[in-house]
Parts: sequence; C-alpha cells; structure tokens
Amino acid sequence: MTFLETDTLGQERFSLLLLDPGEIYFEDFSVYYYPAGLSQHQALDKKQRGHLKLCSKSIVFVPKEIQFPIIKFPLKFVHNIEEWSGGLFSKVERIIKIVTDQTVEMKEKNIIAPFVFRKLETQHLFSLNYAAVDDCLPQMCQLHRASTLHPGDQQAMLNAIMLSRQSRVKFNTSWLEDIYEKIILEVRGDRITPLVTNPGRVMLTSSRLYFQPFSNIDKWPVLKLRIKDIRRLICRRFLLRQLGLEIYCGDCAPVSHLYIAFHTVETRNQVYEEILNLPGLNLEEANQEDMTLKWQSGVISNCDYLLYLNSLADRSFNDLSQYPVMPWIIQDYTSSQLDLQDESVYRDLSKPIGALNPDRLARIKERLPDLPEPKFLYGSHYSTPGYVLFYLARIAPEYVLCLQNGKFDHPDRMFNNLYETFSNVLTGASDFKELIPEFYMGSGDFLLHRGIINFGFRNDGRPVGDVELPPWASSPSEFVSSLRKALESDIVSRQIHRWIDLIFGYQQRGEEAEKADNVFYYLTYEGAIDLDSIKDASERTSLETQIMEFGQTPKQLFKTPHPQRFTCQSIPALVSSLPSPQLVETSHISEVHESATEQPGQSDPASQKAITDLNKLTCYLQYTLHKDAVTEVRLSPDGRSVFSVSKDSFLKMYSLEDQVQLRSVNMSLMALSSCEVIEEKTIVVGCWDNKVYFYSIEYGRVLDTLCAHDDAVSCVRWKGNRLFTASWDSTVKSQLDHDEGVTCMDIDDSCSLMCTGSKDGHITVWDLTSYYTLSTVSAHVGSVNTCLLSLDKRRIYSCGADSLLKVIDVETMTEIFAKDLVHQIHCMSKLSVATLLLSGDSGGHLCVWDMDKGQ
Repeated sequence: MTFLETDTLGQERFSLLLLDPGEIYFEDFSVYYYPAGLSQHQALDKKQRGHLKLCSKSIVFVPKEIQFPIIKFPLKFVHNIEEWSGGLFSKVERIIKIVTDQTVEMKEKNIIAPFVFRKLETQHLFSLNYAAVDDCLPQMCQLHRASTLHPGDQQAMLNAIMLSRQSRVKFNTSWLEDIYEKIILEVRGDRITPLVTNPGRVMLTSSRLYFQPFSNIDKWPVLKLRIKDIRRLICRRFLLRQLGLEIYCGDCAPVSHLYIAFHTVETRNQVYEEILNLPGLNLEEANQEDMTLKWQSGVISNCDYLLYLNSLADRSFNDLSQYPVMPWIIQDYTSSQLDLQDESVYRDLSKPIGALNPDRLARIKERLPDLPEPKFLYGSHYSTPGYVLFYLARIAPEYVLCLQNGKFDHPDRMFNNLYETFSNVLTGASDFKELIPEFYMGSGDFLLHRGIINFGFRNDGRPVGDVELPPWASSPSEFVSSLRKALESDIVSRQIHRWIDLIFGYQQRGEEAEKADNVFYYLTYEGAIDLDSIKDASERTSLETQIMEFGQTPKQLFKTPHPQRFTCQSIPALVSSLPSPQLVETSHISEVHESATEQPGQSDPASQKAITDLNKLTCYLQYTLHKDAVTEVRLSPDGRSVFSVSKDSFLKMYSLEDQVQLRSVNMSLMALSSCEVIEEKTIVVGCWDNKVYFYSIEYGRVLDTLCAHDDAVSCVRWKGNRLFTASWDSTVKSQLDHDEGVTCMDIDDSCSLMCTGSKDGHITVWDLTSYYTLSTVSAHVGSVNTCLLSLDKRRIYSCGADSLLKVIDVETMTEIFAKDLVHQIHCMSKLSVATLLLSGDSGGHLCVWDMDKGQ
C-alpha cells in the first residue's frame, strides 16, 4: 500500500507532510539559526546549522542536529521579513529577520508527535551561508504578501508565482538515458501522493517517461520509467476533474506506480495518447466485460473484483479523497466463534450504511423538508480522507498530523475497538463510513500499535494501544483472514452485486438512489459542478477544499443492475433421475383431446394438481452472461453445457458442471436471434442480417454462412436431419406462409408437429406431414418472443412482449395458465428432465424453471 511504501520514519526529517495539504515546497537555503529568546551572546554561541525551506504558505527551518525541533513559520502569522544587522550581529553578514506571532515546532529528537504551537510574538534571525540576501528575500516577501490576501486571491497569486518560477525551469536533457531517444513532448505536471502535491516537468521520449521535480525533495533528481516497464495506464479524476494519469509499472521499474495530475484535460489526454502510440508499450489490459465474466465464473475473487471496480471508478491509493472503498461485511463483533455459514452474522448488502438502522434513517428523513435543494440524506460521506486515516493512524501518523493541523484526534475518538466502531456506524448521527482494502488484505499491521507514537490516554486511564479485536479473532492476521473468508463466502457472493449497485451502479444517483435511501451531498458527485467555469477565486478555492475534505462518490460504472456472481449452489442433475413429473404422461394427441374436453368436475386430479402447482412458479436458478436481451438458449445433448445468443451479437457457451464460461464469440454486427445444437459439434445461429451461421465447437470458428431469408432470421430448428428456419419475411422454410413475420417456432422430436409464433401475437400449430394448419390462437399482446412444445405435445409454453409466460392446451388452444414476469422472456429450451425449462430474458439472465415443483 502507498502508506507503507512512503513511510517517513526512515527518511530525511523534512517531509512535505509537515506542510499544509497541497502546499508547495520551492527551494532551500543553507543558514545558521540564532535561537529566539536568548541574549545575543547566547544566540551566537548556540547557533544551529541547517536549511531554510521556502514554501508557498510557510518558511521552515530544518536544523542539522536532530535533537532540535523543526520550526515552521506560517506566513499568515508573520508581521515582517527583512534584512537586518545590529549589535553583536553587525559582524555577521547576510542576516534575515522574521517577526511572527506564532511558530510551530515539529519532530524534536526526530520523534513523531503532535506539533507544539508557540503563540507569542518573537524575532528570529538567520544568516545565509552561501546565497545573497537578494536571492531569497524578495521571494519571501512576495509569498508573505500573498498570505495576507483572501484565500481565493491568495491562491491566484500563488498560482502566478508558481507559473513564473516553473516556466523558467526547463527539463535538463543531460538526464536522458540514451542520446538516440526522440523527445516527443514536454509539459508541466504534479506528482500526487496522499496529501502531497509535488510539481515538476514531464518529458516523454520514444523509450522513456521522465519526471523532474522542481524541488529537491524527491529521492530521485529525475524519475525515469522505461516504456516497456509500464503495465497499466489509467486516466483518473482528480478533485472532480479529469486531470489525472496513473501509471502502474512492472518489477524492474524504480517505482511501482506514478500518479500525475496535469493542468488541463487536453494535456492529460495528449500524454495518454502519445504513450499509447509508442511501439514498445506492453499493457496488461482487460476490458470490463472480461473482468466481470471472470468474477462471475470464480476466476478472480470478490476482493480483487472490488479493487478492480474501485480503480475503474477513479479510486486510487494515492488520493485520500478517492481512496478505494470496501464494504462492512460482518456485523457480529461479540461472539466467541464466527460461523460463516450463519446468514445472521452478515450485514445487509442491499442497503447503504445509513439505511441499516431504520430508526436512524427515520430521524434523518424527518429533516428533509427543511433542507434546501438539492436535498440529501447524509451530511457526511462513506469515504473521506479523515475516515481513511482514522483506520490507518497507527501506521501513518504523519499523515494524520498533516490532515488534522498537527494534532491527533482525542484518544477516545480514535479507532480503538471494532465493536464500538461498527456500533457507532449503525447509530451515529453522522457516521456512515465503510471500510478500506486493508481490512481484507495483508497481515493487519494497521491494527497494531508499535509503541513509537504517543497517541495519549483515554478517559479510563488506558493509553491508546492495539485495536481491540472481536472475541472470535485472536490476532490481527486472523481477523483479516476471517473477514477475507467472509467476503469470499457464498452468502456474500450471492449479495455483493447489490452493494456494487449502491456504490458504483444504477442506485448511486437519481431516482433509484432515492428509492434505495442512498443520496449524499451534491458536491460529492461527478459532474455536479464545473470548477473550470467558476471565475471567483475564493469560491473556487472553497469548493476545492470541500471536495477534498468531504470525499467523493466513485464514478458511476453501471446504469443497470449489476449481474450476480455464480455460486456453488447445486444445479439439478439434468441427466439423472428425479421424482416423476406430476403431469399426466400421454403420447397421443387423441388422449390430449379427451383430457382437455372433460368437464371441470371430471378433470384428472394429477393434471389439476400440476396446474395448481404452476401458480407457485418462481425462478429456480439464474445466471447473467449477456449485456443485452438473451434471444435463445440451448442445452448441449450431454446436459453439461448451455449455449445462448443475445441481441449483443454474442454466442456464449457456459459449463453447468464447472460454472465457468467456456466460449464468447462475436458472430455478427447485428443481433443474434436463435441457435440450435447439431450432433454436439456444431451450433447453427440465426441472425438479423438475414443469414444463418454454422459454428464449430471443436475448431472454434464459423464453418459456413447461409443467406436464408429476405428479412431477419428469427428462429432455426434442426429436426429429422432437416433444418427449419423462420423469418420476419413471413415464411418458414420449408415454405409455410404466414400473414405476419414469424418470430419463433418449435418442432417435436418426431418431426410431425410444429408451433410458430408471429409478430401479431398469434401462435399457430402445423401438421408437418401435410403442411396444413391445425389451429391458431391469439396468445399475446404484441409479438410472441418464444414458443415451446412440451415433450408430451399436450401443451405449448409461450412468452411474449407483454411479459407474460403462458401455458396453452394444444388440442383446444385454450389458455390454462398465465404468469406476469418482471422481464420479458425471449427464449426457452427444454432440458433433459421433462418438466425443466431453461429461459433467457431481457435483463440478460438465464433461468431454470421447474414446472413440476412450481419453482
């Protein structure tokens, strides 16, 4: 993690973390410091050698000897800066005097501790060892003048000062690694690390990316990254503007990642595109669909997938205002044992933190009428810089001091106990924080207090120590391991997509967010305000500060419900024995006729029971494979794989045994309408481009293409070694004419009976021995999406544009059952067991229906 990689305990005493967040360090001067409050003789005897650091909002003296504290002079408290001489100091040349009302002492004896604020008017003298007074005094005075302005005007003047200074600095080409490198571009950019901005120059050549900081604070005078070492290149949102570029590197690079914020989106995009065009670049790219499918199939873990989504949504370990966010999973922090098979120990992932406690939510909603527009539920966010450092204070104390103006939080308000923290998250009036990745990865060192830092004493007299773990965890490593197991459990896997909907998906904003009680302050959302359009410098600075401190909602990644992960839930044994179906088994149409024409009081009890059970019909299993409506789904002859086609133009093959996707083939530029399995090795696919495709499973390619109709092919069937195709041109080949476009068809195994559905909602039954129409019925309002003959040829299962699933008696063509569904079913397929159906719907889901059990 970034915090561990930038640990400052072993580095030089001065750090950019000793400055205000975002403050810029310019340069330093070798000086002697004559301590204030002493006589001139004593001051001369006890002078301290060190460096005077010139920064945008302060001047910092760093003594060479570590027993003396670093002294910071905030410019807003400084009265005067001038050249001075007098008394015994008249023999000392090049003296600068600083008169101030307040000084800040830091890191005395190199110990990280709360800053000491000296609020007393004092006079401080420094003698320059090498530089002339004219080299530094005008710069100090200019920065001092800026500190007297209002925040917006001050920032505008500082920007002008920085631009003037930085424009005079060009990239030192002597640092180029190879004389044959071709320089492609040179621009200004800021290196971003948590709470720190370090400006410099970015140079891109034909083989390397260079970053040369304007100051001398970095470990490298020039950071060099070979293009061939770059593994990932991600455009980032920085302070709600698309200015960032994060670069991840391989093991041979000097740094694992580099985050640069540019001054305009055009510059950022230019650098990004130029890097992409370099011939030596070898990125490890994975598109969103591939990653989602890998996650669904269990190839990558829940944790890795959430980290991937965080990265995709501009969350970075280098930006505390957009630090990766992870969910609270466990809600039991009191039991001695943690039973991960018990659903009651898990948090409800379908609700945001603020809605987990209904009483608190009700109190929050009571104040909504009094709020101005745009209204919001939660006045604080689930991820802010303060919350991140709340969890990481023990391993990142200097970051805490930087963010909190040199102070640690009150000992009783620190992260001391897991149970207390989660309880406050559930009941606190303004505490809605989620977790961070460190809770699910690593050894849990952030929960331990190494004894180096004194965080103070709690009200009960105990010093702040290790975080108190729940009884079921004996060590931080066991605690993190248990949370990771919980995150990867089947119970969480079945629900985690609901949390993704809240944080990254369709319930993040808008009407769906309101329904889900998931509305935050408007400034946290991307696009809520255009900072570049704000001309008032004070207003813009104020908004930037709010954005940085309050936190930012991740970029919205999904506009529709996120697919569910495939879990280890057992799938019915499709080729093994199951309890006998409750439907009456008959093999002749005449028997169907006799049963259907009986009076209601004389109906067969078993048949009546089957129809009654259908009223309990619910989805048995569900998988999401496609991005658009599934138009056809077929089971392989051995019952081990499912083939599906969709309007997204993909043919997909899914293993029911291994629960992984085996094939994903883009067949055409247009929607695919239907598919059929021929002799286990070939898939016939119908397409809206009027063609039929023959795809080889064995060789993984299209073997042949047939232009079959004058309009879109709507259905294909293979029966009795004959291929039947239906089309919107109102024909079924072999030459069965319809009044409207044919949308679907099904043929019985003996190739004697066929049913077809059309755009006008009619279902027609055909006798294939004579090619005559047996009967027709108006079944749906709108087109018929799919129709299917039962194995006993007694019933037709149909679904239409009206979202109804219907069961129709073949002989009488009367409707005997109807069920209203959430999504339109576009295709159905019979499984090896007589009463199991496989369907695909407009939401992209594959569902298994048990018509016997009514589920």
